[in-house]
Amino acid sequence: MKKYTNTGSKDTRSGFGAGLAELGKTNENVVALCADLIGSLKMEEFIKNNPERFFQIGIAEANMIGIAAGMTIGGKIPFTGTFANFSTGRVYDQIRQSVAYSEKNVKICASHAGLTLGEDGATHQILEDIGLMKMLPGMTVINTCDYNQTKAATIAIAEHNGPVYLRFGRPVVPNFTPADEKFVIGKAVMLSEGTDVTIVATGHLVWEALIAAEELEKKGISAEVINIHTIKPLDEEAILKSVAKTGCIVTAEEHNFLGGLGESVSRVLALNNPLPQEFVAVQDTFGESGTPEQLMEKYGLNAAAIIEKAEKAINRKFKR
Repeated sequence: MKKYTNTGSKDTRSGFGAGLAELGKTNENVVALCADLIGSLKMEEFIKNNPERFFQIGIAEANMIGIAAGMTIGGKIPFTGTFANFSTGRVYDQIRQSVAYSEKNVKICASHAGLTLGEDGATHQILEDIGLMKMLPGMTVINTCDYNQTKAATIAIAEHNGPVYLRFGRPVVPNFTPADEKFVIGKAVMLSEGTDVTIVATGHLVWEALIAAEELEKKGISAEVINIHTIKPLDEEAILKSVAKTGCIVTAEEHNFLGGLGESVSRVLALNNPLPQEFVAVQDTFGESGTPEQLMEKYGLNAAAIIEKAEKAINRKFKR
């Protein structure tokens, strides 16, 4: 199994900031808008170097989305920045009508996603945003796993013509993807090959999947680990090729099991190759206040949960 090394833990939102700063140098059409959260979205360097291309909208997220949609008409590529909760749930009507339905080239960049914004509590945590955004026709949905991948994705979506939802997080997490790895929208990344069970993970759960695969290997179980950074369009070919070999699958995500990666994978299996699937995700519930580590443990979003589900999926496979 290919080993991945944490080269130094960083927050994914800083990867977004670094990618945006790079775009400030290389793409004159990129503009940035923020809803009074410059520091949280790590936009300082972009603003320092491109003050005329930054727009502070204030705590008026719906207005920010409308302004961004209008800016695309003049050929600009607007990147909006605020927390995931405010990037989606608060402004869903504006996104649906002004961006998705109108096919506007807006990049909706959402930090503090999932449970791991931690102590801010359930009202700021959002576990349904992937479902909300993937249901919008024409919307690309991306959920990155570490600093390097978030930086690469930020740069890549500027070249994509169409609306994008880019989801990332607040906490410091292992940084393990190669700094020079090209980000290809809709193309899954094979992290390790295996024969007994497929583990497809997204976001912060990718590193946990790698840890789980190492532990499973010690038990004589060969796990194939795939990084699904793009929820929509989903790399169906990679999933189907893997399960044809392994015969069962575990999906892992920091999101409600309703509407997330797991349900997208279930659709692919149901239409092509129905096989045992287990879900590592938040059940039908809201979060609560606590440290990221406490919450990931309480809601079963870690390597131990992935191992348990992998063994269950394998047992189901042999009972068929």
